[in-house]
Amino acid sequence: MTTARRDTYTPESLLSVAVQVFNERGYDGTSMEHLSKAAGISKSSIYHHVAGKEELLQRAVSRALDGLFSVLDEPGAVRGRAVERVEYVTRRTVEVLVDELPYVTLLLRVRGNTRTERWALERRREFDHQVAELLKAAAADGDLRADVDIRLATRLLFGMVNSLVEWYRPHPGTTPGQLADAVVHMAFDGLRTARP
Repeated sequence: MTTARRDTYTPESLLSVAVQVFNERGYDGTSMEHLSKAAGISKSSIYHHVAGKEELLQRAVSRALDGLFSVLDEPGAVRGRAVERVEYVTRRTVEVLVDELPYVTLLLRVRGNTRTERWALERRREFDHQVAELLKAAAADGDLRADVDIRLATRLLFGMVNSLVEWYRPHPGTTPGQLADAVVHMAFDGLRTARP
């Protein structure tokens, strides 16, 4: 008598496979067939866990967004001078990116072709807006150089942080904290006003 192979996938492990495939093929270029082959399970087994690939996308980008937005509620992000808060948020954003690299990579690659993608883009813009407000407050406090356009500085800061998904790979000689410190020093040593 033969026994059927048990579906050993959990929603979390299926999500991990889906994110890998979405990042490799692009969300639009991924079918349920691609997902079932990558997971080594039938399409019906996937549907046992989720309604479809858009639900997997929703879960994945929510995980990335939840990590980023949680940073904004941490004590270092809400207490102290604005420049210290934005440095803290930048450092923690890098750490979240490293901890959730495949999920943040997917978030940064969505293009707005589906309801979930448009929702994710709107949430990203809200996060960016909150960080930009911290930079504006730091400039108003006189803690950032007056000759730097804050809108440009905001775009450059986000560009530097977001580019990590394209080239960063975990390395035994570099901790996430060291990477975050390097980003903060590179950005804010050039942005801060000279200290006496």
